[in-house]
Amino acid sequence: MKNTMMPRRGALALLIALSGLAQAQSAEPVKIGFLVKQAESPWFQDEWRHAEQAAKEKGFTLIKIGIPNGEKMMAAIDNLAAQKAQGFIICAPDVKLGTAVERAARRHQLKVMSVDDQLVDGKGQPIASIPHMGISAYEIGKQVGQGLVDEARARGWKLTELGALRMAFDQLPTARERTRGALDVLKAAGLPAVNVVDAPQAKSDTESAFNAANIAFTKHGQFKRWLAFGMNDDAVLGAVRAGEGRGFRQDTMLAIGIDGSQTALNEFAKPAATAFHGTVLISPKRHGYETALNMHAWISTAKAPAMVTLTSGMLMTRANQAEVRAQMGL
Repeated sequence: MKNTMMPRRGALALLIALSGLAQAQSAEPVKIGFLVKQAESPWFQDEWRHAEQAAKEKGFTLIKIGIPNGEKMMAAIDNLAAQKAQGFIICAPDVKLGTAVERAARRHQLKVMSVDDQLVDGKGQPIASIPHMGISAYEIGKQVGQGLVDEARARGWKLTELGALRMAFDQLPTARERTRGALDVLKAAGLPAVNVVDAPQAKSDTESAFNAANIAFTKHGQFKRWLAFGMNDDAVLGAVRAGEGRGFRQDTMLAIGIDGSQTALNEFAKPAATAFHGTVLISPKRHGYETALNMHAWISTAKAPAMVTLTSGMLMTRANQAEVRAQMGL
């Protein structure tokens, strides 16, 4: 009789070894990149902080990289691949770089999600293969517009007599949609279209907004009272600071931002109220914590995230800030 035990034992040993190798490979430490276009921004700092919370809870490594331009963005994706990351979350410096992001991710076999600003292809269409968590920009803008209308009426101001300062950063679709939403509400409430003053920003920061608002105030001295709105808190606060230099304060200017950033909270903490009336608080926790959890699940269990998730916001003022932050889980 032939001895068949040895081959069988050898085969069993091989299966055990292969199983152990597969387990070892699947147990590789999870590394996730989180790339943002403006690392110094309070909003992105908050996103990173909440993503770090997810990393601590799930035991993965979070690699945070600022990508202020396309060249640094591509280098960052290469860097993630070199560090053996398995995926990354990105808010690109230009949404039109979407095709480049998709190709780089595919080349390095990295999973990719976008956050805040949705990536588009060469025709300006959202890239369907990249899951996205963002904000319903138009609806958020409408909340700003309604907040301005309600407060202006509460002060007894006539919309027909007000200048409406639109801090414009139209090269970014999200920014364009936010201000469009606010404008649509203002016009529907009775604001004349001729009262709308565009102040184009060169960049999306407070300094650029300040400079743009100063030019607008100089050109349109006919208005004695102003409403101000824009893509975020930084844009609106730039307008507020410029207005203060022209003598426009709380009694002659009304401004509402978007984000609910630390910048806004600092403004609320001042002893005397300024023209910065409020901000539509959107949750950086969801955008940081939830996207990081989704990416981890995608890598570790192959559970892909929803293709599009849109979050909403709440109007937060100096008076209700504690209540609103509690409702938003902050």
